[in-house]
Amino acid sequence: MNTAAVQYTQLIKHKALALGFDFCGIARAEFLEDEAPRLETWLKNGMHGQMNYMANHFDKRLDPRLLVDDAKSVVTLLLNYYPEQQLPEDDDAYKLSKYAYGTDYHFVIKDKLKDLLAFIQTEIGEVGGRAFVDSAPVMDKAWAKRAGLGWVGKHTNLINREIGSYFFIGELILDLDLEPDGPIADYCGTCTRCIDACPTDAIVAPYVVDGSKCISYFTIELKEALPDDVRGKFNNWVFGCDICQDVCPWNRFARPHQTPEFTPHPDLTTFSRKDWEEITDEVFREVFRRSAVKRTKLEGLKRNVRFVGESPEL
Repeated sequence: MNTAAVQYTQLIKHKALALGFDFCGIARAEFLEDEAPRLETWLKNGMHGQMNYMANHFDKRLDPRLLVDDAKSVVTLLLNYYPEQQLPEDDDAYKLSKYAYGTDYHFVIKDKLKDLLAFIQTEIGEVGGRAFVDSAPVMDKAWAKRAGLGWVGKHTNLINREIGSYFFIGELILDLDLEPDGPIADYCGTCTRCIDACPTDAIVAPYVVDGSKCISYFTIELKEALPDDVRGKFNNWVFGCDICQDVCPWNRFARPHQTPEFTPHPDLTTFSRKDWEEITDEVFREVFRRSAVKRTKLEGLKRNVRFVGESPEL
């Protein structure tokens, strides 16, 4: 056993928790052999829809050594975002995914990862590495699984036995030898609640999601008109969707996050159906100033609200 690797691993994990991360796991930086054929098939079947970026940098997605020279370890971090208060309290109001309640996670996690990398370079010495938060070709769930932080459920989200699935994933890819963790078992068993609950049948088979059928894809990624065949199926979701996670039994272990930045804008907690339907540019800029909801832009959000607000017969 490499004593230095064990010591460095403990040092990094301790600091990760001190920075507010909930979990930290390590995997060896190597080619993702199991994921390669699955990714290729998924892309060939067009399950990425118009998310053309998913087809880019195929080799880099599967090999972290193409992203960081001489990479030896992938450090994966989880940050809980489960809210204390569910929005909206009114069942008839429009809904947005819990991950978008507060400040855009890219900002929050990138800052924490940069702090962790700076700490590593100060305490250990010349360590080369990069931080990744969902903005580069890194298969975050695959690395989290390899690092023993959970298993990939039938809805293809990572599930952690202690806190469920409401968390963000970030990585540091380092040219530093660390002590790797091992993967854990899959605890989905015979449960099919996520598959049964999806209103657009996006989970086409256990562990396979057709991204082009997902409510999150329609309300965030799709830039053109929403298709008529899914009208009336969005269950009031206007940005993202949490249905497959909400019904998952493992999320009974979800606990409120401890990250102040993820607290929703005060106005958002009282948003009524009318507020969504009459939202102005001024309100959009104020309420969603640092939110992931900005990805849709105001016109995209208005399109979603109009579409969800219309009855299937229209």
